[in-house]
Amino acid sequence: METDRKDGRTANQLRPLACTRNVLNRAHGSASWSQGETKVLAAVYGPKAGTKKNENPEKACFEVIWKPKTGQIGKAEKEYEMILKRTVQSICVLNVHPNTTTSIIIQVVNDDGALLPCAINAVCAALVDAGIPLKHLAVAICCSLAESGHILLDPSKLEEQKMKAFVYLVFPNSTLSVLPEESLKVRGEPMEHGLITSFTHGVMSVDDYIRCLERGRAATGKLSDFLRRSLQSQVQSDSSKLG
Repeated sequence: METDRKDGRTANQLRPLACTRNVLNRAHGSASWSQGETKVLAAVYGPKAGTKKNENPEKACFEVIWKPKTGQIGKAEKEYEMILKRTVQSICVLNVHPNTTTSIIIQVVNDDGALLPCAINAVCAALVDAGIPLKHLAVAICCSLAESGHILLDPSKLEEQKMKAFVYLVFPNSTLSVLPEESLKVRGEPMEHGLITSFTHGVMSVDDYIRCLERGRAATGKLSDFLRRSLQSQVQSDSSKLG
């Protein structure tokens, strides 16, 4: 084993995952997502007619509102809102509902590390629940770099505080996509080899970043499988209720 972790996980092992859709009655779509003790609720309202100032009226507009567990929103939360908005704009089909605004509310229930990736995963599930047109699903993961040079996936809050640096990565999941097959390739490469969002905290070398990228991409297979199973099982459950 490369390094010891307090919870007994290996360096590449993710915390237990949990996802539930349609958890809020008044939202058009909602989902809860948990990774270990980190839990986030995401709610989607809209699309509603009209766009905000400085937004393109020929495309769908999204606004993201981050609500911390306690206290007021700060600089970090504002940055999370910006990253989430850009990620959502990358995975949504923006020309289906032009001149509309969809609001996404993020409520932090508990933060025990890898909070932003957890929120991105929750938002993706909530967008599906709301029926928002998506180009494809996406999955997010946190890769952390220890002072020793070891890479740990999905760190807890305590592990994050001890890390030299960490990076949040969002990868596309082309298995469920509305795009034509040829559109799922970039310069001849499959889309899943691509990257939607990358946000680094701390300082790491290019070589360390590439190692994080490789380890993160390899681990997203489990996240993708879990997300697909969660969405499909709940769709089947909804269908059986209608029947």
